[in-house]
Amino acid sequence: MSATARFDLIVFDWDGTLFDSTALIVRCIRQAVEDVGGTVPDEAEASWVIGLGLAEAMRRAAPDVAQERLPDLVARYRHHYFAAQHEIALFDGVRALVEELQRAGRTLAVATGKSRRGLDEALNHSGLRPYFSATRTAEETAGKPHPQMLFELMEELGSDPDRTLMIGDTTHDLEMARNAGCPAVGVAYGAHDPALLQPLQPLYVAPTVPDLQRWLRERG
Repeated sequence: MSATARFDLIVFDWDGTLFDSTALIVRCIRQAVEDVGGTVPDEAEASWVIGLGLAEAMRRAAPDVAQERLPDLVARYRHHYFAAQHEIALFDGVRALVEELQRAGRTLAVATGKSRRGLDEALNHSGLRPYFSATRTAEETAGKPHPQMLFELMEELGSDPDRTLMIGDTTHDLEMARNAGCPAVGVAYGAHDPALLQPLQPLYVAPTVPDLQRWLRERG
């Protein structure tokens, strides 16, 4: 890592950025909508809502499902996701990335649209919990792209916006960073097409986790 690090606090999105869960989430969204009788979104539509808070994501994925059925829709998503979460794992290189960042003295955090239960189970399953000084989920505060998660993490961990970097795979992540006044880096291997990320002017869009690690070592 650079001897003169640009960023003290690095905040990661979880799904599609650290955890290779996009395909499973898309499948579970589509299954949940089918379960409640809505028009099943195609894979691109289901991918686009990843990163939003779960209720908001399901509402957007199934606009023809009545509002009063939203709790059922969320429940069916959770049923499918928790039944299959053992299928997913960290992207290759993630553990080496966070280990290197921790050795370099960076403070790490997570800001995610997952539920608290979902994030806690993923942190425990992956073994990454010790690397993160704080986490926020959408059910605890405002969901993306509202900046509240970043505001809370910066306040808790004592970082200013210009010293805080948000890393994520969706436009929701990058918009949250912009709304908080923080720089952002995108990743090209997650839920959103990298062509959608570029208009939000991230500092970099990483093709792979090792590319992200190299960029942070040299530029972050």
